[in-house]
Amino acid sequence: MVINSNITSNTTWETGRIYILSGRIAVTAGNTLTIQPGVIVKGEVGSGSNATALVVARGAKINAVGTASAPIIFTTVADEITPGQIASPNLDPVLSGLWGGLIVLGNAKGSFAGDVKEIQIEGIPPSDTNGLYGGDNDQDNSGTIKYISIRHGGANIGEGNEINGLTLGGVGSGTVIENVEVVANQDDGIEWFGGAVSVKNALVWNAGDDAIDTDQAWSGTLDNFIVITGGETDHALEIDGPEGSALGAHTIKNGTIKGNGVAEFGDFRDGARGTFENIYFFGFADPATTNGRGDLSLSGDKTVANFANGSLKFIKLEATLAPQVTLATVFRNGTVAAAASVAAGANTIGANKTAFATWTWADVAGQLSDIK
Repeated sequence: MVINSNITSNTTWETGRIYILSGRIAVTAGNTLTIQPGVIVKGEVGSGSNATALVVARGAKINAVGTASAPIIFTTVADEITPGQIASPNLDPVLSGLWGGLIVLGNAKGSFAGDVKEIQIEGIPPSDTNGLYGGDNDQDNSGTIKYISIRHGGANIGEGNEINGLTLGGVGSGTVIENVEVVANQDDGIEWFGGAVSVKNALVWNAGDDAIDTDQAWSGTLDNFIVITGGETDHALEIDGPEGSALGAHTIKNGTIKGNGVAEFGDFRDGARGTFENIYFFGFADPATTNGRGDLSLSGDKTVANFANGSLKFIKLEATLAPQVTLATVFRNGTVAAAASVAAGANTIGANKTAFATWTWADVAGQLSDIK
């Protein structure tokens, strides 16, 4: 079934069917889109003004509730996958930018430049007011998302402006997001822009830019996550500080991050704040031989000051490093005090990978086999 206009009434997409987005489709305010288990949503190939995406506007809801045996899959129309399949039968898990992504927007607070209360989300042209997010309601409810896999997205709509796999802009804590996989997105895997929503059980594989990206004083929690970096991944974690006077801090915990010799552990920038706890890193390059790639760094005076005053905390980080690499080489600006070196497979912290068994493409492709 082809979807070629915005969703302006309560709508259900049914198990066993494939829905094709012909363009940028918005669930408009006051309406709910329900997506049943096993549904496949495919976006037409396009870029610029023709980039496809599913946008859940402020005041709208999405109830996309799959199951471990029947996840909901968002992918490109070039993907020949059919209901009941997990892995694509014809596309490699590195192909990106073939459609847009899933964008969920809400009425929760953010820290925006100029201390405005609302702003346009990146990836959506300013002429489309369904792209506005932000407000005063941190308990806002944009619906429920469970057991979804988002693949091959990140279409470019302008110079340096791509769509993330899952974008969360001003999404409130009343929203439930659990069990999400993002594969081969040309931009970031998951990006938060303000808001207070929490996410549990997230996996990002082959992100083209950053796997996990936080901005504008997001104040929720990411709990139990796996990052598998790809050949184009920039940072496993990119953490930005508030853009206005409002402060906020989030928690990212219980994660396993698998490197590929190219990506950085993380970059904490522009007054980054928050708590980062129980995270295990392995497979990263020696920063001394890769122009600084493969480290965890604090960028800018504001970030360093926040680390010193406790607004930015690192608690129990572990890493398996190459024999010639020291912890101090990798964990910069004093963060080494929270880090320990362990042997491969001997980590005592990290993600619980059983949460991703059977329903993720990463699992059926064997990408979790070397994760404890």
